[in-house]
Amino acid sequence: MKVIDGKNAVMGRLASYVAKEALKGEEIAIVNCEQVIITGNQVDIKDNFERKRGRVGSGQKGPKHSRDSQMIVKRAIRGMMPNHRFGRGKVAFGRIKCYVGIPPEFEKEKKIVGGKEVRSRSIQVGELRKIK
Repeated sequence: MKVIDGKNAVMGRLASYVAKEALKGEEIAIVNCEQVIITGNQVDIKDNFERKRGRVGSGQKGPKHSRDSQMIVKRAIRGMMPNHRFGRGKVAFGRIKCYVGIPPEFEKEKKIVGGKEVRSRSIQVGELRKIK
């Protein structure tokens, strides 16, 4: 099992890497999902997320966007899968686990560092949780 530390990792790059590894057959756990970053203008990112959260379709059928940090990251990974509902995409998506913080079973395991210091404009996924 590969354990990836999401601290300062760019969400799109992390999602594409994880999707590719899961399709190869790897079991993957991503820790510190609240510290994954989305690059770009903070105001635009927040407005886009608010718009997605507010639009739930007729009769409340969906699509529904979760506010939880691990679910935001997992949804980005789902978008990188060939088909998350059928076949190999569904099987690969089941191999991916996302966590807020570091669970006790992964504290002593060696982690793959997902990112480095980013100086450009960005926002952490954990900050999207605070938007109402």
